[in-house]
Amino acid sequence: MLTKTTAAAAALLAVATGSPALAGAADGDIVQVEVLDGGMTPRGTHLGALRITLQPGWKTYWRAPGDAGIPPSFSWRGARNVRSLSITWPSPEVFLTSGYRTIGYHDQLVLPVEITPETPGKPVRLKGRMQLGVCRDVCVPAELMFDHQLDSSAGRHPAIAAALASRPWSAKEAGVRKASCSLQPSQYGMKVTARISMPSAGGEEVAVIEPGNPKLYAGETTSRREGGQLVAETEFLPTDGKPYAIDRSQLRITVLGKNHAVDIQGCSAG
Repeated sequence: MLTKTTAAAAALLAVATGSPALAGAADGDIVQVEVLDGGMTPRGTHLGALRITLQPGWKTYWRAPGDAGIPPSFSWRGARNVRSLSITWPSPEVFLTSGYRTIGYHDQLVLPVEITPETPGKPVRLKGRMQLGVCRDVCVPAELMFDHQLDSSAGRHPAIAAALASRPWSAKEAGVRKASCSLQPSQYGMKVTARISMPSAGGEEVAVIEPGNPKLYAGETTSRREGGQLVAETEFLPTDGKPYAIDRSQLRITVLGKNHAVDIQGCSAG
């Protein structure tokens, strides 16, 4: 059985002069969540998914939402027999609204969740909440609650299979030959320049560089082609003003192209 909960929205954000601003209360039918069952994997893990369904014309955001988006967050408090879990993000879309570039999904988002149980053979309960933003002409910060005992005997779910198939390509799959990152102190943080030797992902390529450090915030990434290299630049800023370290192996570079997306984990000095 699927669990379904309507979103409880905290407030409406009106779009004024190109940027969101606080407004009144939201309609709870804008977004809903379901927990999908995907059964067991050959590795002995449980496969499930959160399916977020939006009203027509609404969108929500990727883990790195862009210039003006609201990043999603998760709490798994109340989950049972969960040793660890991992989320697979399908390749997102790039939106341009009122001059702001945001990254996310429209109409529906299926997030596959793979759970390693604490005690194999025992039931797994997936319980928690997801905080996210959804937008059309206004933006709604919403909280979705879910609580579902996964069915270990369930078969392959087509929606989960489709979401897994639409994940970004790995660096190897995309033919990435080399990814190097140079660091240069800036006035307020650290400028990062990534040089990626890779075939084109198609059309205008949008790159996103994530710091892999919760104490750092990444600004907008600009990207350009220099022959066979994609050059991406951003600035990392500290969230608390305290000293920080940047580990190149933890940097995550995503390239979003017309044909496919590419997920690059880590880069070398350069």
